[in-house]
Amino acid sequence: MTKKVFVRSYGCQMNVYDAARMSDILAAEGYGEAAGADEADLVVLNTCHIREKAAEKVYSELGRLRRLKDERAAAGHETRIVVAGCVAQAEGREILRRAPGVDAVVGPQSYHRLPELLRAVERGDKPVDTDLPELAKFDHLPEPSAASLRARGVSAFLTVQEGCDKFCSFCVVPYTRGAEISRPVDAIVAEAERLAAAGIREITAIGQNVNAYHGSGPDGRPWSLARLLERLAAIPGIARLRYTTSHPNDMGDDLVAAHRHLPALMPYLHLPVQSGSDRILAAMNRRHRADDYRRLVDRIRAARPGIALSSDFIVGFPGETEADFGETLRLAAAVGFAAAFSFKYSARPGTPAADKADQVPEAVRTERLARLQEQLEADRRRFNAATVGRTVEILVEKPGRHPGQLAGKSPYLQAVQFDGQAEIGAVVPVRITGCGPNSLFAEPTGGVRPAPALDAAA
Repeated sequence: MTKKVFVRSYGCQMNVYDAARMSDILAAEGYGEAAGADEADLVVLNTCHIREKAAEKVYSELGRLRRLKDERAAAGHETRIVVAGCVAQAEGREILRRAPGVDAVVGPQSYHRLPELLRAVERGDKPVDTDLPELAKFDHLPEPSAASLRARGVSAFLTVQEGCDKFCSFCVVPYTRGAEISRPVDAIVAEAERLAAAGIREITAIGQNVNAYHGSGPDGRPWSLARLLERLAAIPGIARLRYTTSHPNDMGDDLVAAHRHLPALMPYLHLPVQSGSDRILAAMNRRHRADDYRRLVDRIRAARPGIALSSDFIVGFPGETEADFGETLRLAAAVGFAAAFSFKYSARPGTPAADKADQVPEAVRTERLARLQEQLEADRRRFNAATVGRTVEILVEKPGRHPGQLAGKSPYLQAVQFDGQAEIGAVVPVRITGCGPNSLFAEPTGGVRPAPALDAAA
């Protein structure tokens, strides 16, 4: 009987990618995918440590899984539990102490060792592997099957870089993901070619600090992200490229220029600013000022007029005054973001900001977040409304909710629904006719760029 695994992933795009690669590793070990934890012989929690109380939420879920494990054992079924990801990296052996039902703990740079960890579990051990090796794990990951690639749909994440050397004072990434590592260009291109052969039409290059990419090229020299994107755009079948997440200080001239001259690079950029106050930016160790960010936005918009910008904001950072928060509101209003992610500051253990004495009261953080989100939401709706009447190309991702309806994404990463006929993976020009709270509505204008035929070997 085939063993089954259920991988539950939390958090960022990197974790989505890692979860898929864990499934590939375990498929090579004979594991099929389970629909849920209740029918799985192996449960992997791929955790995120960015948000407040992330570890406590993991322990709560582990308590539920311990009860499930006991119930399955009573019925004669063995269940293994593995904690992976950034909480695993941060907590290490503490997880085994607090959650005795866990069989193994593995950090985000070590999950390629899952098979040997599971063999150690079979021998009665409870292994913990939270190394941050200099050698990238990608050298040890198996090539995913064609079926696994096709199951990802027509859009896929592709990790090109991991780790971060910026050490923002609020962030755990340098401690849980380690120093910046960039994958070699040839390895990335080979993976992208496999994705294209399996029907992937859109690739999002991802990294904790993706625009700091400096992987070794086939010429033996470091390549920038801009040069890598140009190479990926040349792969037959790849219609669209995106990248995330970026730091303003690593937005080089060639990457700004790529938004002008590279048609496959979509007119959408996620560029976190975190605060509009120079005083708070300095306390955050962001190493840029608010005006630096504004000038960068001007350069990007000059290169690609109409580009949609999104950002991250943290409100209530230690020491933030009402005047500091007002600067954030003014920056957001001046830029006019098409989308944004905003959060109340939450102390991450082990980060410099967690030890600051001037923590902002919870009630103040909550009130400020509500004001900022109201403004950001108004800007998002304004951006969406401005697309009504325009003709844009939609990458068809799946059938819509109603018969005869299709759903996909605009170049600006907006969800779009329209009535029509087209293959999944086709690029269809449509005219936007209306917008709802979370998606746009459209009608085809004629003309379709069909999805390419799949490689028979894929």
